[in-house]
Amino acid sequence: MSVVSKFPPQRMSTLAQTIDDIEYENDIKYEELQRMAIATAANKGLLILTGGPGTGKTTAIKGIIKVFEKQNLDIALAAPTGRAAKRMTELTGKEAKTIHRLLEVEWDEDDRPVFRRDTKNPLDCNALILDELSMVDISLFASLLDALPLGCRLILVGDSDQLPPVGAGNVLHDLIKAEVLPVIELNKVFRQAMESKIVSNAHKIVRGEMPDLKNDNKDFFHMERQSTFLTSETVAELCAVRLKKAYGWDPLSDIQVICPSKKGETGTVNLNKILQNVLNPKDESKHEVIVAGQLFREGDKVMQTKNNYNIEWESEDEKGNGIFNGDIGILEKINTQNGLVTINFDGRIAEIAAENLSELDLSYAITVHKSQGSEFKAVIMPVIGIVSELSYRNLLYTAVTRAKDMLITVGSGELVYAMTANDKKSKRYSALSHFLKAEF
Repeated sequence: MSVVSKFPPQRMSTLAQTIDDIEYENDIKYEELQRMAIATAANKGLLILTGGPGTGKTTAIKGIIKVFEKQNLDIALAAPTGRAAKRMTELTGKEAKTIHRLLEVEWDEDDRPVFRRDTKNPLDCNALILDELSMVDISLFASLLDALPLGCRLILVGDSDQLPPVGAGNVLHDLIKAEVLPVIELNKVFRQAMESKIVSNAHKIVRGEMPDLKNDNKDFFHMERQSTFLTSETVAELCAVRLKKAYGWDPLSDIQVICPSKKGETGTVNLNKILQNVLNPKDESKHEVIVAGQLFREGDKVMQTKNNYNIEWESEDEKGNGIFNGDIGILEKINTQNGLVTINFDGRIAEIAAENLSELDLSYAITVHKSQGSEFKAVIMPVIGIVSELSYRNLLYTAVTRAKDMLITVGSGELVYAMTANDKKSKRYSALSHFLKAEF
């Protein structure tokens, strides 16, 4: 872990007092590494902040924002996906945008992204905080760097134990590995966070220690099932009946099934069919449409699978363009007369042509990769019949850390242990770390 270099005495005194003032004004006491992160961001203007669940990353980010505000900086917040940006907005109280929206993306005739913000037309900010860096591929990160104005402060936040991005590279891992930038890893799990078995088991998993699967806690449960059929049946029952009855949770907005794979009896394709029939059964009053071999029904839970900046939407107080990869919504209406469908994406109402449903999937069940950057009240994860290529630690850790209030694994406890023991890492050959070292 990199640490902060010495401050000039006068500046240190001023900065320390500013942080003290923020603590007093907000009735908070920063832990030593949190305070160091805030000071590094203010003093150096460049920081990689990492750490697992319950270590206080959000608290540190909010502290950094408050220092920047006291310095009268124009701050921009960004994340790689729409859901991650929404979560960042909720946690910080400041608007966060997707990277594509921040860079004002447009599309050329070959449907490739072209960013209006670049070296010739930089961003209108002098501080940028980017969350969920583990999800950002190397090409998008390069475009973001191109758009930074001279002297802009850059705070990069992420969990290096999460899955690498779907696209090329492994930016967060390579930046840390290069050891040329200030890095602070928050490693103290706060006592109140450790009371959650979701948090304690997540840290056990990432250390390669076997998670505690005893059902003696209120937020982490394992339900042993010996077959894929019984597992999928139990997942459906949990979603449709048991969690709703026990906790009053809405199966569509509060509960999310997260699967390691699309394929197989406990993969997203099959589970989405099962859950669609259980949670939104066929009804003569509900219109249906089949697009690209997939049945969509009014009332379905759906996810956008690619960025589409041409879709117009309207909410109670604003209008805008763009529905992004990972955005989840409810298909409210299928108009068979004009071929349009209406989807409610968390209060943003979008009307699109029915054929554009090919850009959406049912999302009663989603893959672990699609869940990155999101947080759900309750997560159900089937763990049986998983191919060896997907039975590894980082994937399990990423799924577990998507749960806020409850995590339920259904299937084989032995497979949970096997995934924890398998520290397989995806190899990425971006050479970013090498280039950084050579440059410095």
